[in-house]
Amino acid sequence: MKLNLSSQIVLNQVPKEFYHPSTAIERSEITRFEKVPTDIFPTIEEGAADIANQLETEIKKREQEGRQLVIGIGSGSSLTPIFEELIKRHKTGKLSFKNVVMFNAYEYFPLNAENVNRSINQLKQRFLNHIDIEEKNIYTLDGTIAQDKVQEHCRAYEQRIKELGGLDVILLGIGRMGNIATNEPGSSLTSASRLILIDETAREEMKMSFGSQETVPPCSITMGISTILAARKIFLTAWGEEKADIIKKTVEGKISETVPASYLQTHNDAHVVIDLSAAAKLTRIQHPWLVASCKWTDKLVRSALVWLCQITGKPILKLTNKDYNENGLSELLALYGSAYNANIKIFNDLQHTITGWPGGKPNADDTYRPERAKPFPKRVIVFSPHPDDDVISMGGTLRRLVQQGHDVHVAYETSGNIAVGDEEVVRFMHFINGFNQIFGNEQDEVIKSKYKEIKNFLKGKKEGDIDTQDVRTIKGLIRRGEARTACTFNQIPLDHVHFLDLPFYESGKIEKLPMSEADVNIVRDLITKVKPHQIYVAGDLADPHGTHRKCTDAVLAALDLEKEAKAEWLKDCRVWMYRGAWAEWEIENIEMCVPISPEELRAKRNSILKHQSQMESAPFLGNDERLFWQRSEDRNRGTAKLYDDLGLACYEAMEAFVEYKI
Repeated sequence: MKLNLSSQIVLNQVPKEFYHPSTAIERSEITRFEKVPTDIFPTIEEGAADIANQLETEIKKREQEGRQLVIGIGSGSSLTPIFEELIKRHKTGKLSFKNVVMFNAYEYFPLNAENVNRSINQLKQRFLNHIDIEEKNIYTLDGTIAQDKVQEHCRAYEQRIKELGGLDVILLGIGRMGNIATNEPGSSLTSASRLILIDETAREEMKMSFGSQETVPPCSITMGISTILAARKIFLTAWGEEKADIIKKTVEGKISETVPASYLQTHNDAHVVIDLSAAAKLTRIQHPWLVASCKWTDKLVRSALVWLCQITGKPILKLTNKDYNENGLSELLALYGSAYNANIKIFNDLQHTITGWPGGKPNADDTYRPERAKPFPKRVIVFSPHPDDDVISMGGTLRRLVQQGHDVHVAYETSGNIAVGDEEVVRFMHFINGFNQIFGNEQDEVIKSKYKEIKNFLKGKKEGDIDTQDVRTIKGLIRRGEARTACTFNQIPLDHVHFLDLPFYESGKIEKLPMSEADVNIVRDLITKVKPHQIYVAGDLADPHGTHRKCTDAVLAALDLEKEAKAEWLKDCRVWMYRGAWAEWEIENIEMCVPISPEELRAKRNSILKHQSQMESAPFLGNDERLFWQRSEDRNRGTAKLYDDLGLACYEAMEAFVEYKI
């Protein structure tokens, strides 16, 4: 069973020679903008295996020499795939860590003795407890010491590293602001280990470990930039689109204290190891025509012309031969004969992505339409990772499909219970208890006992505590009720509303369980029952460990099993990927774009507002101060503006989709 098919989606866009050149000369040519050696792999697993190979070589080399390998390690989630690969090699007898000394790169501060959310505890749970490293060889900074002793403690930590011969290797992830370890923007090149304030973006990233941003300690004690750069070899990893912008700044930008990771450009043995998604903004991936001759596919030509429009400030049909020549696109002039011919081709391609009939227009010529006219009506399943992603991401299209007569099902893949605040539980418990008092003469003993039990639990709940099963159940019921209300508003029959409650989500924590065959089988049961002609899935792949990616992987794995089984219904099914409230598909990749009128946009907003628990009090709004409906509207209006700027039709808003080829 293939559980990571989403990681291959980007391969449809990038020729292999641009991420895996076959010769040193080719590599030198395509990496001319890169200032740190950067290796790009098609999947996270391949990238993790590459680092594991190099670490294994270093460990065994030191072992043969009768020496220890001294390694520094961060505890970010980006390193988890590498830890898993190293653990696998240890358990199969290929690799021992008895000659390894490990220094933890940072620790939260201040901590008390009872606090379980320590960086070193995360390292032990994810890695150290599963290998044969000796306890005496594990060193960590101490977040429980008094503040006036931190400086002395840091000096002693650095001295211990020097006594052991210095760091041979350091393995780090990268934060969205370019922080390495917890060296935040503003850290100097000469900074040593020290106490540092954690900024809001980093705190938001750390909530995976702490349950909420509010419980993340305000500071950390971190290895300094100079400590990191003193290591003989440095590995920096990043996975997923969410890290693409900061990877570009780190690898291709100027050395700057605003991007601490850019200091790696000064090191003579630093290596950036990333997947294709994290590499998406590097010049050789995003604008390959600037580094080498290209095989000009339709999609690459569209990408080049959209880029040319943006840097010249012109719509497509006003681009000239001079614009092409001055911006490195003379190859296209040779290919098409003139700017006019290329302009018309791409203008028409983009025009054909626009449709007011996302399910296909019956009794119409569908030659140039994104969706086929037949069959009509279509059976449609919209998979929604959380109980509001359907309306946030494609609420306008969802209503259009229903109104145009298609048989629409919505499948909510997870309960979404951890995104409900405790105050919502209190509000609903007050209601049900009051209902029992007024209409039931307090006769229902289950309500009375549960009300008291849950009230006492929430009263004594401490930061980081996992909700009881009953509390999680109530939170899930709250989200179910909101989802049903939104579906009724959108005229979707309640017998077409499916709550799958995939097991991987039910950890009670932000960090989820691994996605498994049990999740895939639940999805497969639904699709084989409905046999849809259209499937819509989340294409938000920015976080490789996030709920959206796992939910999409479950759907794609189920489809892959049906393909292997040669299911007849699959021959007449298309899969469309949408994106959520934070990002949109790049316009050059959009294959279907559905216009939304002002009235439809207002209806979409009302659909989102039915999810009351996800408004101001929702735990996971992040740093973005906009509410979900505001983010969604801004994104949809932004897509419409892009089409308008390119000289196409001007709409109020648009929702965009990319087809996944089964």
